Amino acid sequence: MNKYFLLFFISASMIFAQANQTSSLLDLKSQINIDITNNNYQDQKPALEKKKPGLAIIYSLLLPGMGELYADNYSSGMYFTIADGVLWGTLIGFNTYGNWQKDNYKSFAESRGGVTLEGKDDTYFAIIGEYVDIDQYNTEQELNRYFEDIYNVNTHSWNWGTTATRKEYREMWSSSENAFNNIRFIAGALILNRLVSAINAVRMVVAYNNKLEETNNWNVSVNVTSHFNEPALGVNFSTSF
Repeated sequence: MNKYFLLFFISASMIFAQANQTSSLLDLKSQINIDITNNNYQDQKPALEKKKPGLAIIYSLLLPGMGELYADNYSSGMYFTIADGVLWGTLIGFNTYGNWQKDNYKSFAESRGGVTLEGKDDTYFAIIGEYVDIDQYNTEQELNRYFEDIYNVNTHSWNWGTTATRKEYREMWSSSENAFNNIRFIAGALILNRLVSAINAVRMVVAYNNKLEETNNWNVSVNVTSHFNEPALGVNFSTSF
């Protein structure tokens, strides 16, 4: 009787130990799965959002460099932003200088050439720098039979008196015109800077999205197995191309 009781006790102990070990194994596996699930959720959630090339183009057209900033690569975009600021500063400078010289040559024409400023267009101020007085100009138009271009001596008269005075006026007028011509080139450079920035921003967005896809292709799996009644942890890495 004692032998049977001892045998029953030993068998019950082994079954209880094995049940506890299996329960611990399941708890370990459950804990690992929960931790891995939580970690993958936290790490991958922000990376799932791809960048949109259309938005990068819009940002770059509004302000060069902002498209690159949107693509998380402002290291190249900052040069477009700096260039845009320099171009705008230069444009404002030329515009200010051109208007200043324009005021100067008009005042000079009024005081030294006897010009009445009211009702005169830009063409008139360009012409009076080529002729000493209105008579010289009208005579040339008559000889060339450009009668419609003849000015009324009562309203559009001028007389520089000397060629040196006319040249002095002409230099001020030329300085103003050159400044305004430079503004046109700068405006073109501003547009070009935006186009190049937009192209570069799209390239940065494509690179960002490609990198994102490569990152998302990595898979990690964790398995918990039992070998010789002992829990074992297995980690598998896989990637797809």
